[in-house]
Amino acid sequence: QVQLVESGGGLVQAGGSLRLSCTASGRTFSSYTMGWFRRAPGKERDFVATISRSGATTYYGDFVKGRFTISRDNAKNTVYLQMNSLKPEDTAVYYCAANPTANVYYTGTYEYIYWGQGTQVTVSS
Repeated sequence: QVQLVESGGGLVQAGGSLRLSCTASGRTFSSYTMGWFRRAPGKERDFVATISRSGATTYYGDFVKGRFTISRDNAKNTVYLQMNSLKPEDTAVYYCAANPTANVYYTGTYEYIYWGQGTQVTVSS
């Protein structure tokens, strides 16, 4: 069992930055591909980014366009999402999730078996 806890969300003006963190319980964090997803009001949950178990490989949703960076620190059981140049359309609840497979290019939700509770990001115009 893995428990994930996100933090770092908040209210920011357009063009600003936020850094989200997701800390996992347990001693097997490094065995999971980690992902970030988001859900805007009235929309489906969207893929944001993934990172491989070692952190060597990352993959992003098309809308990111170089604005977001996913990283991880396995010694701290934590995955991060640095978000720069934020836009009002980035407003959403952001979730981190753990995938026990090595498929860093998987953008669906089915393989992610553990999810955090989410953290709200609001970008004002």
